[in-house]
Amino acid sequence: MLEHARKLFAGHVGFLKSAPTLEFLPDASVPEVAFAGRSNVGKSSLLNALTGRNSMARTSNTPGRTQELNFFEVGAPLAFRLVDMPGYGFAKAPKDVVKKWRFLINDFLRGRDVLKRALVLIDSRHGIKDVDREILEMLDKAAVSYRMVLTKADKIKASELVEVTERTAIEARKRPAAHPDILVTSSEYGMGIPELRAAVVEAVS
Repeated sequence: MLEHARKLFAGHVGFLKSAPTLEFLPDASVPEVAFAGRSNVGKSSLLNALTGRNSMARTSNTPGRTQELNFFEVGAPLAFRLVDMPGYGFAKAPKDVVKKWRFLINDFLRGRDVLKRALVLIDSRHGIKDVDREILEMLDKAAVSYRMVLTKADKIKASELVEVTERTAIEARKRPAAHPDILVTSSEYGMGIPELRAAVVEAVS
C-alpha cells in the first residue's frame, strides 16, 4: 500500500476549484478525503508534503486564510479528490464569518455522499483542544468516518510525543466515528507522510 500510494501521489495532482458555498461544489463523481484542522495547525504544509508539491496549498502567516472548500484532484485518470476545509478556531475572524464557515463545513459533512473520510489535524504540541472537540462532535453527528493526525511531531520531545499520541488514541476510542489508530507526522522532516498517503488511499479504496 505504501508504494502504491507513493506512485499515485507522484502522478497527477492538481487544484480543481474553490467552493465558497455548496452550490459551487464539483460533481460528486469520485471519492473524497477531507482535511480539517485548527488555524495554524500546519494543514497547508501537510498537504504540500503529502502531494510532494511545495505550493500545492497556500501556506500563510495569517491563520484562517482558507475560507472556502478547496478541491484537489489526484490521479490520471482521476482516482479521488482531496478537500482542504476552512481552518477553525481563529480568534480574529468576525463572528458572522465564523458562523458562515461553520454552516458550510456542517452542511458539506452531512450532505456529501462521496466523502469517505475526514482527517482531523491536531497540533502535537497542544493535543486535542475544546475547539477540536467541536469538529469531532460534528463528524460524529454526521456519521463521517474520521482519523486524527498529529502534526508538528518534530517540535516536541519524543517522550511528550508518546504521551500526546496515547492521550489522542484514548479519546479516539471513545468516539463513534473515529478510527482508533493515530497518525503522527512532521511536514518539515517527512515523518509519517508515506503512512498518511497510504491512509488516504486506503480510505478511498
